[in-house]
Amino acid sequence: MRALLIGNGETQEAAFLQHLAKQADLILAADGGADRALSAGVRPDVIIGDLDSVSPQAKSLVPAEKLIFVNNQNNTDLEKALDYLSAHRCTQCTLTGFVGGRWDFTFGNFLSVYPYLDKMDICVAGKGWKIWPLTHSVKKAVRTGARVSLIPAADCQNVTLKGLTYPLEHANLSLGRTGQTLSNVAKQPEIEITFDKGFLLLYIED
Repeated sequence: MRALLIGNGETQEAAFLQHLAKQADLILAADGGADRALSAGVRPDVIIGDLDSVSPQAKSLVPAEKLIFVNNQNNTDLEKALDYLSAHRCTQCTLTGFVGGRWDFTFGNFLSVYPYLDKMDICVAGKGWKIWPLTHSVKKAVRTGARVSLIPAADCQNVTLKGLTYPLEHANLSLGRTGQTLSNVAKQPEIEITFDKGFLLLYIED
């Protein structure tokens, strides 16, 4: 199952959000993200969270059984939504509305996805860019000439990059060391990132 998860962060253009919605089997809004979705003409199938920032109007537009209150202040609304998707066997999830605004929330959101990466493929999307948090090797279709960056969010072992202007072979990347992996360029329509262990953020321009 492919899900679109909409947060209450940065505002996205209606056309962009509608494009993401057409690719999803399930549209889930995290609390006030429901109002962001509705303002763009996208109706969520499920609204989940502690429901302290979603409007009464948005609540009225989904069936009562799809308005899910989770009373756990130890988890963020993003974590509550990912728990729901994991329980419903979601295999791919696109997140939007989870960056921008408060930087503590933005950084926290990127780290919060880590425990779920063995259950689903997660992509954080904005207009003109996508970021994939990775714990395993991948191949990705890209636009030739697109900017590509890798940010090690933990120590990463035996990293190899193929299909990029500046390749890398069997390198060990330390947390915080980005000199070898920022601002690369795709030289063909598919790139490959392989590594044995670690946590990487893969940034690709659309």
